Amino acid sequence: MQFNVPFGRPSILEPEIAEVIDTLKSGWLISGPKVKRFEDEFSAYTGAKHAIALNSCTAALQLSLVAAGIGPGDEVITTPLTFVATANAIVHTGAVPVFADIDPETLNISPERIEERITPRTRAVMPVHMLGRPADLDPILELAAPQRIAVISDAAHATETHYHGAHVATAGLASAFSFQASKTVTTGEGGMVTTSDDDIAHEIRVLRSHGLDKDAWRRADEVRDSSYEAVEPGFNYRLSDIAAALGIHQLRRVEEQLAVRERHVRRYDEAFAGTVELVRPSRLPAGHGNRHAQYLYTVQLCLERLSIDRDQFVVALKSLGIGCGVHYRAVHLHRYYQERFGLRRGDYPAAEHVSDRTVSLPLSAAMTSRDVDDVVEAVESVIGANRR
Repeated sequence: MQFNVPFGRPSILEPEIAEVIDTLKSGWLISGPKVKRFEDEFSAYTGAKHAIALNSCTAALQLSLVAAGIGPGDEVITTPLTFVATANAIVHTGAVPVFADIDPETLNISPERIEERITPRTRAVMPVHMLGRPADLDPILELAAPQRIAVISDAAHATETHYHGAHVATAGLASAFSFQASKTVTTGEGGMVTTSDDDIAHEIRVLRSHGLDKDAWRRADEVRDSSYEAVEPGFNYRLSDIAAALGIHQLRRVEEQLAVRERHVRRYDEAFAGTVELVRPSRLPAGHGNRHAQYLYTVQLCLERLSIDRDQFVVALKSLGIGCGVHYRAVHLHRYYQERFGLRRGDYPAAEHVSDRTVSLPLSAAMTSRDVDDVVEAVESVIGANRR
């Protein structure tokens, strides 16, 4: 279906296109010099000591857990209000995902609920910076430190996010970022791990490339010794130079694009201020050194005021040419997690309340002011036609 206002349309400009063409002409398409440039620039942007590029944020989460020594029999606490990839990465290590409910205002995992879920088997906590809003990391780190629990952030939404004056990439043991097509910095598909731990960084670099002690670029670049050794059974989780060519220029425009999204968010907030059928996303309090990446703009429907449910609302918006999404259907409501781990509706009521009511509206730097007005008009039209 063609949408008048697509959901998550990326902003791709001539510098990215030229860099991709240069990569194609270079003859080096796999992970190589442009991946290294992208890693270096991401490290400089975030202030993280190490930045390791991968083919997805899911791979970044999984390898962060594996590098931290997490595996079968261990438990990892995370939020139920996230994309299933967060929990899937835990499952792929053989560990058990343990969910802690959210703060209904911030939509982030509640530190108080985390404390209730810690057991002797807890090896890691995986907060998600939901929609680009920083999770409350200080109390999580304070809980984790005495018990030697690793804090590994799912920062898929958080390329521009700051917490207490520092980029979230510098907090905890590791952070995992996404460059999937709808993200604020995109490589089509791709991810990045940041860490200040030299051993974790080294292990992830080995794991991402089949467990080899040298990747292809190093082997090609070394005149005297092109040998390599498999030191452990790794994965093929590398980012290509073609993808990195996109990311280099996307990252250089990251602040400019954030400013555009912030302007669109203000327009949405103003337009929906008096709409009693919607709950707008809460704003960050001023003065704490925090910054929201404004990756998504989600509203919650006041279903008691409407004659349709959330899914019908989404269908109605799409019929008017407005792309939209659901972020997210709570993980414990998915069949696999219910059947595998015995989870059920009622386990995490705050996450379920949001899961049943949330709608994500289009938000990207590629949108115009007219696009935003069209979304507002469509939302108001659907509400007007279905008001109780």
